[in-house]
Amino acid sequence: MATLKEIGAELGLSPATVSRALNGFPEVNKNTVDRVREVAERLGYRPNRVAQRLVTGRSGMVGLIIKIRADMSADQTFFEMLTGLTAALGAQDTDLVLAVDQDDDPVLPYRKLMERDILDGFILNAPVPDDPRVAFLQEKGIPFVMHGQTAPDVDYACFGIDNAAVSADAVRLLTSLGHKRIALINGQSRYAFSVDRLRGFSKAMEAEGLSVPAAFMTSDAETETHGYTHALEMLAGRDGPSPTAFVCASTLVAAGVMRAVKDRGLSVPGDVSVMGHDDALPLTQARDLEPALTVTRAPLRDACQPLAELLVAHVKGAPAEQRIERAELIVRASTGPAPKGGETPWLST
Repeated sequence: MATLKEIGAELGLSPATVSRALNGFPEVNKNTVDRVREVAERLGYRPNRVAQRLVTGRSGMVGLIIKIRADMSADQTFFEMLTGLTAALGAQDTDLVLAVDQDDDPVLPYRKLMERDILDGFILNAPVPDDPRVAFLQEKGIPFVMHGQTAPDVDYACFGIDNAAVSADAVRLLTSLGHKRIALINGQSRYAFSVDRLRGFSKAMEAEGLSVPAAFMTSDAETETHGYTHALEMLAGRDGPSPTAFVCASTLVAAGVMRAVKDRGLSVPGDVSVMGHDDALPLTQARDLEPALTVTRAPLRDACQPLAELLVAHVKGAPAEQRIERAELIVRASTGPAPKGGETPWLST
């Protein structure tokens, strides 16, 4: 493995200048930084973590704390996100330290890791409204980036999608096809993304002059079983006409809804249209469902690179940046014109 002295000898620079260039010191101009990094990569240089911390005050390690859940074994994205974040951070000479949260206090595991003084910052996942982790880390001055956001306008580093627009785009597509009885099977209501999707759904339906009965909106864990159970109940039509379209929190939920539609003796999209979200689960591809699923596409794995970039930049002193993107709408065979039939009492007047 190359040393700072060997890199400096090739470029005619002192080891101290090479060190400052590799560690992002602002007094080193960009041309010198680029030259040093190119030679360091070619010679296979890897920084000594202890020496790096003495020079920069940074350890080159960031933390991700995962809340243990009973259904974690069914989560198709967990390991994909974990490996994606590890690779994205590793490309910037930063290591990911994983810890588990088994406490009722969401702040406690962060406090414990900070007491060890080994991490430069954190990646936060699964935000909730008024998330206490945000206020705690901001008070302590610890850099972090959040996957998602706790509210529409925030002052901390984050990357995610516009979840209100996810629902709004779905409603606009379905109403353009003539649907008026649209149901929402949302994610768990304690999470911020579910709050945003409900808000987007409600506003979009209101803008179309449509009201939604309480029975047409539900929230639960994003599993195929829950999608099936809730859709089966809604399609029974006990309180009036049943939905002609479903907006689902995920591809898995949508798969359950489609199965419920068929078990009710109905067809997709002839009788009921179905929309999902994500599109690229490792084991459940939306395009492989029968019929192929219409989605708002924003694969979780696509968040790994920007999350790593935002956090590493913030650790090095860059201002907290908010990067919110709009999910792509992909229309496939699971959505079609609303079935012809009688009017519904759920229309607003």
